[in-house]
Amino acid sequence: MTEATGRRERKKAQTRQALADAALELFLERGYDQVGVKDVADAADVSVTTLFKHFPGKEALVFDQDDDLEAALVAAVRERPPGRSVPEALREHLLLGQTRFAVHSADPRFAAFLRMVQDTPALRDYAHRMWTRHEAALAAAIAEAAGAPRDDVRCAALARFALEARSLIQRHPDPARAADEVFALLEHGWTASHQGT
Repeated sequence: MTEATGRRERKKAQTRQALADAALELFLERGYDQVGVKDVADAADVSVTTLFKHFPGKEALVFDQDDDLEAALVAAVRERPPGRSVPEALREHLLLGQTRFAVHSADPRFAAFLRMVQDTPALRDYAHRMWTRHEAALAAAIAEAAGAPRDDVRCAALARFALEARSLIQRHPDPARAADEVFALLEHGWTASHQGT
């Protein structure tokens, strides 16, 4: 990589971060619906055209780490230690996310951010769509790990159930216990976890 290319990539990353930071600040200060993309672009001292080069829409400004989330999910499957099953690796990954969630929750803005997402239907829907959008990439990684065809329905089901499990785990008063129970079910099936029911 040339020095100019490296500098250009750093500048792009700085602009993207400046936009995300400006958006969060404005959204928390004024409310999501009261802020337009022009307001965010102005606050970051860029054009609206530049904003759209970095983010496909207003909702994406709130969830600026979408690509990182998908890469981490796939890595949880591909880079798991020998002997660790895919459900175990996904359970650990989601619990690690819970730990990061707890660390972020110490930031006073984090509670306001969560309230904003929960209180704004467009953001709540986007967050769910964003998370479940990773299903295809996760299913492909699971299929690869299992030596199954890329379109294997069992791999797609495991990916979907693991992604949907996150909201159950986050809402539970004991996330670690919830993760253990959910992923035991995914690992062993209903019959094994509920003998006779």
